Amino acid sequence: MLPPHHARHARQPRFATVLPLKSLALAATLLMASAGAFGQSSGTVNALCSTDASWCEAAALAFTRATGIKVNQAHKGTGEIAAQLRAEAANPKTDIWWGGTGDPFLQIAEQGLLEAYRPAYINDLADWSVRQYAMSQNLVGGFYTSAMGFGWNTELLKKKKLPEPKCWADLVKPEYKGEIEMSHPATSGTGYTIVASLVQLMGEDQAFAYLKQLHKNTIAYTRSGQAQAPDVAKGEVSIGVSFIFGFDKWRFDKFPVKAAAPCEGTGYEIGGIALVKGARNQANAQKYYDFLMSPAGQAIGGAAGSLQTPANKLAKVDARIPSMVGVKLIKYDFEKYGKAVERKRLLERWTKEVEALPR
Repeated sequence: MLPPHHARHARQPRFATVLPLKSLALAATLLMASAGAFGQSSGTVNALCSTDASWCEAAALAFTRATGIKVNQAHKGTGEIAAQLRAEAANPKTDIWWGGTGDPFLQIAEQGLLEAYRPAYINDLADWSVRQYAMSQNLVGGFYTSAMGFGWNTELLKKKKLPEPKCWADLVKPEYKGEIEMSHPATSGTGYTIVASLVQLMGEDQAFAYLKQLHKNTIAYTRSGQAQAPDVAKGEVSIGVSFIFGFDKWRFDKFPVKAAAPCEGTGYEIGGIALVKGARNQANAQKYYDFLMSPAGQAIGGAAGSLQTPANKLAKVDARIPSMVGVKLIKYDFEKYGKAVERKRLLERWTKEVEALPR
C-alpha cells in the first residue's frame, strides 16, 4: 500500500472498458485462423495480466471464443500481482500470470511460487525469450520486449515554452519542475525497471543522486506504469517516463505526443509469462499459455494497440511497433536485478533517500 501522501496519484491507468470493435474483430479473426490447434474444451482458467488492459481483454475474449474455456482475469501492476501471489502461496487462486516487466516474475520464481514449463515451440521464439527460459530454469518465459524512454505532450510543452527532452540529463533541469510523471517503483515493474536501468547506466550512487533531482521535478508517482502514456496524451501531465511503445500508440491515434529513447542509453524490459505452482486449473492454464505465445495470440497485442515486440518469430509484427534501431540499450542484468534481495535493497534505498524528500 502506498503512503497516504501518494493516495491521490495511486490510480490505475484509465482505459475504456469496451474495446474498439475493429480490435476485437481482428483479434477474433487472428485466433479463429488457428483455433484448431487449441480445440474446444470447457471449464475455467484464473489469470492475472499486467500488460495493457486492451491486450488483456482482447486475448481473454478471443481465447474463450476459440476454446470454450472461460477466462477469469484481473488486470493489475506487476508489483501488486507479485504481492498477491506471495499472499496466496499456501492456497493459490491464480493459474497463470502474463504480461508486464519480467523482474517481478523472476523474483516470484526465486521464491518457489511458479511452475516450470518449457514449450514445445521454443525454437519459434526470439533468442531473448529463450534466454529468459534458460535463466529461470523454465519458470519464466520471455513474452515481449520494449525499450524504456519518455514521451511528452507537444502542445503542452509549446504552450509552456519548454524544450523537448532528449536525454536523461534534460529531465532534471529546473524548468521541468512539476512537469514529470513516472510510476512508483514499489508497485510498478516499470518503475523498478527505471531505477534498475539508471543504476546500471550511471553507477548506483550517481543514479540515486540523479533520482533525487528527478524527484524534485516529479509531480506524481502512479501505481501502474501504464498511466504515463494516456496522461501525457490527454494533457494531464507534460512528460511521462515509461516504455516508449505506450506513447507511440497514442501518437498513432493522432494525439499530440512524441517519444524518445534517452541519448545516454536506456534499459529495456522482457515481459514475462508463467504458470503458477499449485494451479487449480493447470491444463486450461497451459492451453491459455500456449495460445498467448502462439503467432495468433501474440499478434493480438498489435491489433489491440499494445505495441511491444512479440516473442514468437512467426507472429505478424505490427508496423507501428517502435524500432530498436538507433536505440542505445544497456546490457541489462536481468539475473541480478531480477532477484528479490536486490529489488528489496534498491527499493528500501529509494524509499529512504528519494521518496522521503520534499518536492
